[in-house]
Amino acid sequence: MANPCAHSVAQIVEAPFDAVFDYMADPLKLGRWSLGCFDIVADPQSGLHTGTSLYDGARGWVRVSADRPSGLIDYHVGTPENLSPRIFCRVAAGGPLGYAPETSLVALVAWRAAAMPEDRWLRLQAAHEAEIWLIKAQIEHEAGQQTR
Repeated sequence: MANPCAHSVAQIVEAPFDAVFDYMADPLKLGRWSLGCFDIVADPQSGLHTGTSLYDGARGWVRVSADRPSGLIDYHVGTPENLSPRIFCRVAAGGPLGYAPETSLVALVAWRAAAMPEDRWLRLQAAHEAEIWLIKAQIEHEAGQQTR
């Protein structure tokens, strides 16, 4: 059943918690997996990071706040004057959940803003479905490169 106010995706990633958490908390890495933040750079004027949507070329801003002990990363998105914590990520070590010790679970959750049109909400859901696979592949690739 589709939820009208939230969407979530998750994957098991073959990499340890610290590597996954660091990747997801790095604002510059957003430019590699977030379809709404390509070519992300630090914006010295606002103190935020800004990237370009691959959908419509719109510029968006993000502030990342991360709490390693809880595995929680909030992505405050919008404009410099109006940021909202609409996207968050939760990273959990796989071992305590019965998975291999060097794996992690990653979940992305998006809140739907009350004024978000249906087509934009559906587009966001589709993007997250693809992005979780990009996250998995990129982290696992990086982890594989570090062990060689």
